[in-house]
Amino acid sequence: MKKSIDTENAITHGVIWEQLLLFFFPLLFGMFFQQLYNTADAIIVGRFVGKQALSAVGGSTGTLINFFVGFFTGVSSGATVTIARYYGAEKPDSVKKALHTSIAIAVAGGLIFTVLGLWSAPLIVRWMGAPEDTVEGSVLYLRIYFSGMTANLVYNMGAGILRAVGDSKRPLYFLIISCFSNIFLDLLFVVVFHMGVGGAALATILCQLLSAVLVLAALAGSRDMYRLTFREIRMDGGMFGRIMAIGIPVGFESVMYSFSNIVIQSSINSFGTDTVAAWSAYGKIDGTFWIVMNSFGIAITTFVGQNSGAGLMKRVKDSIVQCFIVATAFTAALSFLLYFFGPYLLHLFTTDTEVIAIGTQMMHFLVPVYFTFICIEILSGSLRGLGNSLVPAIITCAGVCGLRILWIFFAVPQNPTIENVMTSYPLTWVVTSLIFVAYFFAYTKKKRYFRTAAADG
Repeated sequence: MKKSIDTENAITHGVIWEQLLLFFFPLLFGMFFQQLYNTADAIIVGRFVGKQALSAVGGSTGTLINFFVGFFTGVSSGATVTIARYYGAEKPDSVKKALHTSIAIAVAGGLIFTVLGLWSAPLIVRWMGAPEDTVEGSVLYLRIYFSGMTANLVYNMGAGILRAVGDSKRPLYFLIISCFSNIFLDLLFVVVFHMGVGGAALATILCQLLSAVLVLAALAGSRDMYRLTFREIRMDGGMFGRIMAIGIPVGFESVMYSFSNIVIQSSINSFGTDTVAAWSAYGKIDGTFWIVMNSFGIAITTFVGQNSGAGLMKRVKDSIVQCFIVATAFTAALSFLLYFFGPYLLHLFTTDTEVIAIGTQMMHFLVPVYFTFICIEILSGSLRGLGNSLVPAIITCAGVCGLRILWIFFAVPQNPTIENVMTSYPLTWVVTSLIFVAYFFAYTKKKRYFRTAAADG
């Protein structure tokens, strides 16, 4: 089952910037629909239930969900890189082992996270200092959400596998179907049946189950080397080790991101319900930038993974440079749009004038500094594609997460304002970007990657 290079693997042979955009846009739209998927709960409960419900769905709950799901998404990147490299090198037996081991990891992880989430929900919500009028709704939402965690992780793993082999379109189609199904069920359960926060959570897990079924069907129906056979789903010890060697550092990096966000959320909670609701609403809009950056991060990881697996180091270098240029252009355009027009989007979430005013303040403070994050995403994704995930994870954990936590604990108490809390973002992005640039050039020079690329060219 070898692929046709000319028609099926343009990532290793096509015009780089064209293939990068062709791969990027389905990722972008897919993540947009993922964001819409998550945002639908916030919009509907915020408009039809109230700001307490909005805070319950998007405040502490969103942070905790990202903590668990983010860890697994990081771990699944180990599968994505591993499969991309084997696929680029045309090793079908290795692709098959990695595929079935990856799905087994997703099922096992889903069961573990369900138990942990159900148990920890009330403890963590109270530890984060969520406003008392949001605690009950937050715990209810989390417990229902975590009941469907296995389906969530299976979909994310399956979508990562498809992207690893260069297919970013079908995950998009599955998300579109699930997204609109979620909106329909949100309206049905919350507006018609008056099920409140619990109805929004139930709608979400039902649609996650739908997306899991769709991605499994796509893998099982493939005629390429990444075909899924259900009876062959099992852990291969060697492949498990390879996946985890890449995935665990990225997963830990995601955990540290989430932990730092939990610390920030706890600080935000001290400002009261209006600020929590504003932060929640802004976070949904802010997610637009993150889906753009994450899409570029996944794209460059896949391009570097497949091309390095095929030994095409000049294409690796060219892919990184072109991805950085395109990402910068997208960031500039998005920052302009969000700064001048983004505040109007806050009205989608609430009619409370104080919440809208605080959210606008947040947006005007953070949007102009988005560009300081670009290096972190592109260079860390490139290094993961080369099989190096440990050092980028350490840099990110220390530079972004560690420094941010220190800022919240030591700087914010000296000047307890929302602006001082938000200062932790550009500060840590700039510091970490500088470290990444220095490390990337030192690492590639030591490995002689681009000297090889020059010789190949």
